[in-house]
Amino acid sequence: MTTIRIVDEAGIFAENKDIARSIRLQKIIPALEHHEEVVLDFSHVTAATQSFVHALVSDVLRKFGIGILDHIAFKSCNDTVKKIINIVVDYMQEGMEGEN
Repeated sequence: MTTIRIVDEAGIFAENKDIARSIRLQKIIPALEHHEEVVLDFSHVTAATQSFVHALVSDVLRKFGIGILDHIAFKSCNDTVKKIINIVVDYMQEGMEGEN
């Protein structure tokens, strides 16, 4: 299992898309390719932008399919962060359904 503490990477306000991209490319995708579970730990993150979350997970969902969410856990998200994650995941699901 790979646990990524978002606060350690992006701070309490996760907004930098370049950091999200780096996390995705250097940590999330390699872990999933090695069939590891990934925990995205949002402890102490007070807010995240939609663009940060999109940069963090959208290409993962495109690459592996929506079923990969069974192998990714979003931990310790406050209500604000949960809403943003849900918006991005719902948007990606809708877009991927349109491709089929």
